[in-house]
Amino acid sequence: MKLWEKNFEINQEIERFTVGRDREMDLYLAKYDVLGSMAHITMLESIGLLDKEELPLLLAELRNIYELCERGEFVIEDDMEDVHSQVEMMLTRKLGDMGKKIHSGRSRNDQVLVDLKLFTRQQLTDIVQEVQVLFDELILKSELYKEVLMPGYTHLQVAMPSSFGLWFGAYAESLADDMLFLQAAYRMTNRNPLGSAAGYGSSFPLNRSMTTQLLGFDSMNYNVVYAQMGRGKMERNVAFAIASVAGTLAKMAFDACLFNSQNFSFVKLPKECTTGSSIMPHKKNPDVFELIRAKSNKLQALPQQVTLIMNNLPVGYFRDLQIIKETFLPAFDELKDCLQMAAYIINKMEVNKHILDNPMYDPMFSVEEVNRLAAAGMPFRDAYKKVGLDIEAGTFVPNKDIHHTHEGSMGNLQNDAIKALMENTIRDFHFERVTEAENKLLGR
Repeated sequence: MKLWEKNFEINQEIERFTVGRDREMDLYLAKYDVLGSMAHITMLESIGLLDKEELPLLLAELRNIYELCERGEFVIEDDMEDVHSQVEMMLTRKLGDMGKKIHSGRSRNDQVLVDLKLFTRQQLTDIVQEVQVLFDELILKSELYKEVLMPGYTHLQVAMPSSFGLWFGAYAESLADDMLFLQAAYRMTNRNPLGSAAGYGSSFPLNRSMTTQLLGFDSMNYNVVYAQMGRGKMERNVAFAIASVAGTLAKMAFDACLFNSQNFSFVKLPKECTTGSSIMPHKKNPDVFELIRAKSNKLQALPQQVTLIMNNLPVGYFRDLQIIKETFLPAFDELKDCLQMAAYIINKMEVNKHILDNPMYDPMFSVEEVNRLAAAGMPFRDAYKKVGLDIEAGTFVPNKDIHHTHEGSMGNLQNDAIKALMENTIRDFHFERVTEAENKLLGR
C-alpha cells in the first residue's frame, strides 16, 4: 500500500529503485513509529479530530503492535511501502476506517523525523550505558595496576617512565570527554519535530506542546521549516559523537595489539579471546582488538558519509535523505558490539609486572636523573649533558624508585576526579524523564 496512491500504478522497476532498502531499515524504526502515533492520536482526540470512544481502541491496538515489535515479530509486508503504511494498514484491518484517521495533521516527513529522533534517543541511551561499563573496567584496572611501571613512548621510541595506572586511566578519561559529545548529541536529538508535517505546519490546531510532553522530549523543534531541515543534521551531529567514541576505541585497540605482541609482551590476552593460525601452531592473534580497530575506524567515517549526502540540499525534503538510514541506523549496533567486546577483554587482560627487568628500558629513567641533579643545584643543561654522556659511555645506572606527586601523574592518578567527571555528565542526561513518559504512554 502506498499512502499517496491514486488511480495509476507505478512502474515496478521504479518502485524497486525508489523503495530500495527502506523496508529493511524501517524495521529499526517500527516501535518508535508506534510510539509517535500513540502520542499523535492522543493529541488529535484533545483537539476534536478523533472521537473519545475511538482513542482507547486505537491506543489498545497500537500497544499490541508495539508488543509485536518488542518480540521481533513485526514485519513489513511486500506490498507495503514503509513502516508507516504497515502500521496504518494493521490498524485499518483491525478497526476499519477508524485506522485511517491517525494520519490527520501529519506527513510521512514529520513521521519519519519523530521515528528517527525516538530511535536515536534510545540508541544513545544504550551507548552511554556501554561506555560506562568500559569506563568502569578501565578505572578498575588503572587502580589495580597503578604501581606497575611501563615504558612511555614518543615517536615509538622509549621515552620516559609511565605506568599501567596511567595507561588504563588515560582511556577512561578519554571516554569521559567522549561522553560530553554524546550528551550534546542527545540534547539535540531530544527535541520534538512532530507537527511540522511536510515542513510547513498544518491548518489543524495541533497541540505540539502536548506531543512533546507525551513523548518525553525536552522541547520541540519550534520552527516547522527548521524541523525538516534537521533531517540529516541530527544524524550528522550524532555521527560525530559516535566517531568520538570510536576514535578512543581504535587508539586503545592499536595499543592493545602492540602491547600484546611478543616484541613488547606488556599485556597478555586470555587465550580464549585470541585466534590461531592455520599454519603456525604458536600463534595467538589479537583478532578481536584488530576488528574493534577496523570497525571503529569505519565508524569514524560516518559523519562524512552523512554530510556528503545531505550537505548540498536546499530547504525542504528530498528523497536523498532516505539513503542516510542505510549507514546511520546500523552504526549503533556496531559501536555497541565494539564497546562490549572491549570491556570484556579489558576485564580479562593480564599485565606483565616485570617489564622493566629488561635493561633495554634503563635509558628511559634518564630524565629522572637529570631532574634529580637539577634539584640538587646543577644547572639543567649541565645535568642533561652529563646524563647523556653517561648513557653513551655505558655507565648510566638508573634509579627506578619513582616518586611523582603532581595531579595526573603516576603517583597521583586523579581517578576519583575522572570518575566524578563521568558521573556528573551521565547524571545530566536525565534518562528517567524519557522512561517515565514512554511507560505512561504505553500504559505500563
